[in-house]
Amino acid sequence: MNRNLWLLALCQGFLLTNNIAFVAINGLVGLRLAPMAWMATLPVMGYVLGSALATPVVAWVQARWGRRIGFQTGLLVALLSTLLAAWAIDSQSFWGLVGATFIAGYYSANGQLYRFAAAELALPEARERAVSWVLAAGLFGAVVGPYLAVHSQQIWMVPFVGAYLALAAVALLSLLVMGRIEFAPEPVRLTGAAGQDAGRSIWQLLREPVFFVACMAAALGYGVMNLLMAATPLAMQQCGLDFGATAIVLQWHVIGMFAPGFFTGDFIKRWGALPVMGVGVLLNAACVAVALSGVDVLQFGVALFLLGVGWNFLFTGGTSLSLQAYAPHEKDRAQAVINFAVFAVMALTSFASGALVTTSGWFWLNAFSLLPLGATGLMLWWLHARAPLAAPAPALDA
Repeated sequence: MNRNLWLLALCQGFLLTNNIAFVAINGLVGLRLAPMAWMATLPVMGYVLGSALATPVVAWVQARWGRRIGFQTGLLVALLSTLLAAWAIDSQSFWGLVGATFIAGYYSANGQLYRFAAAELALPEARERAVSWVLAAGLFGAVVGPYLAVHSQQIWMVPFVGAYLALAAVALLSLLVMGRIEFAPEPVRLTGAAGQDAGRSIWQLLREPVFFVACMAAALGYGVMNLLMAATPLAMQQCGLDFGATAIVLQWHVIGMFAPGFFTGDFIKRWGALPVMGVGVLLNAACVAVALSGVDVLQFGVALFLLGVGWNFLFTGGTSLSLQAYAPHEKDRAQAVINFAVFAVMALTSFASGALVTTSGWFWLNAFSLLPLGATGLMLWWLHARAPLAAPAPALDA
């Protein structure tokens, strides 16, 4: 961990402060303002749909102007969108809130590249650890995000306006930190005889088994996590539990997501990405089993904690696995494909979470999550059977 990585890790912490606070309050505010109850998680869906649609734009900006300006652009969007969300709530505008969270998706898509930038700032033999440690900085968001959501919601005359104003201040602080990071030089982009990019197309990348499995495991792992996490505040409210209990459960969830980051990189270096990702699938299945056992605060907390650890193993493993599948000059396209897949699945699960939990209930929501979990496990088994990866192959430059 060098100076640049520590600063990038701090920005990752600010990013998760924003994301966790959004998850904690968007569904509840949406339920208060929505014309119908099933529309409560549309602001959450707007956030991830905006992220999916912003992914190619983010990739273009990064390729055109580099990491620093690209990341700073995302932070300016975060500042604007949180102020717009505060105005929408103050004006009791549901669709204004959906629009603000849709715009905020650009920041989320932009921030998903922090982990790849971490690999670029580390020595080749330390990339897995660098990715893991920068992701582990989300622990900062686990502490600050719920605290901010709880203690800033009443500082304005209209509840939760203050929370978005606090997030605007976090975006401004992150903008200042980002300006102090010295990023690695951009790789030379290879071109063919006609001056076109000589890298593989999107479809050629997806036909590479390692890249395809890494991409789909990251997307489905994030999708299951988002499906259950986005519905948790609504489910806990339906069970008569207060917002303070919800904030604590989400806090433990984010601790589960990022605390293992201090060790996941070492696990991957020792055993390989596929075994670590397989354990992630099993932990997610254990989360569902606990969630189906009851609806007390303890069951919600343990289930969400297991969900977080399972996500960490799947997502960190998928990121490390993907680094083996593309060349330096292909990074913008390859990373955009992975992030688009992640956000597309998240957009679907964000809508499904609100619709399922308000119409079918917490039980069927968890039962449904077993389908993508099973698909992820089958893909990992297929890749292992096709070309066993007991130990990770030497990673290409990110």
